[in-house]
Amino acid sequence: MDLSTYLHAMTALFVIIDPIGATLIFNSLTGQSDKKYRYVMATKAIIISGLTLVLFGNYGETLFYHLGININSLRISGGLLLFFTAYQMITSDISFSNKGEQNDISVFPMSIPLLAGPGTLTLAVLLFSNTENMAGTIAVSGAIISTLIITFVLMIASKHLRKVIGKTGDEILKRFLGVILAALAIQFIYDGITNLIA
Repeated sequence: MDLSTYLHAMTALFVIIDPIGATLIFNSLTGQSDKKYRYVMATKAIIISGLTLVLFGNYGETLFYHLGININSLRISGGLLLFFTAYQMITSDISFSNKGEQNDISVFPMSIPLLAGPGTLTLAVLLFSNTENMAGTIAVSGAIISTLIITFVLMIASKHLRKVIGKTGDEILKRFLGVILAALAIQFIYDGITNLIA
């Protein structure tokens, strides 16, 4: 496995997925529910998100090729989308309410748009498109799995995490990760423009 590719992908995915933020949202949606329901919802959300990211990441570029879309155009549009996501992380307030109903939240909102939303799917395609061999593909897949495993563990322990980090800590973390994501988005845009005019 390519360690540098793994670390790069892990950093990017950790920033955009934001396991801690997703966990706090998960807790707000399942706070009054029993342990079994929380475990099932967390498991389903992680499996759905993992399969979606790996499959779309591997075959998304082929799909775009058949649609006549240049990968560098995707880098630019993906960078803009990531920047918009980062802007929202920095400037907006996200709130979810829980009315005590045990609805299936694994697909919406946990998998899509929180864990495997448009920004994360675009990032997955960009990360897989930058790999040149099987080692790189394994590294990116490993980074996706690692990030989602961390998210799963935090979801299971979300009640305790909410008490430790608190609302203020979550706000600070969300803003900080948003700034990092904005820088990553600008890099994607820069790479796309550079490759198009080269």
